[in-house]
Amino acid sequence: MANVNIKFNGKDFLLSCEDGQEAHLEELSEQLNQKFENLKKDLGNIGENKLLLITSIKIIDEYFETKKKIEEKKVEFKDLSSKFQELKSLVYEYKENKENEIKQLNNQQDELKKEILRNKDDYEKIIDDATNQIETFLEKANQKDSIQ
Repeated sequence: MANVNIKFNGKDFLLSCEDGQEAHLEELSEQLNQKFENLKKDLGNIGENKLLLITSIKIIDEYFETKKKIEEKKVEFKDLSSKFQELKSLVYEYKENKENEIKQLNNQQDELKKEILRNKDDYEKIIDDATNQIETFLEKANQKDSIQ
């Protein structure tokens, strides 16, 4: 345990604290002394006990206000966290839907490519057949011309 000399309301007090907490204890006592001195200036010298009571009430009021704000922030954080989870879920759902849509479009594209290749083959067959028929027609026409 460490001992710290604290000055409060112009008086010295020797307080004990855990080792390493000396600076923190000094800081706390300075804050308390400052609040006490401010009240003393504002209210006048109404007695040390009454000033200590009012100082304590002001500090506990600040504590409860801070605690209340923290609770409100926790609720806000919980709401934001819930909304974030909902948004995250929607993003994943949207991503999954788009991936499925892309997969379907790729399948449709593959089917169209196959159909284009089939049509190309059919078209080439039709052209070859038409060419053969024209050549046969021309050969027969040339034969008739040479017979006459």
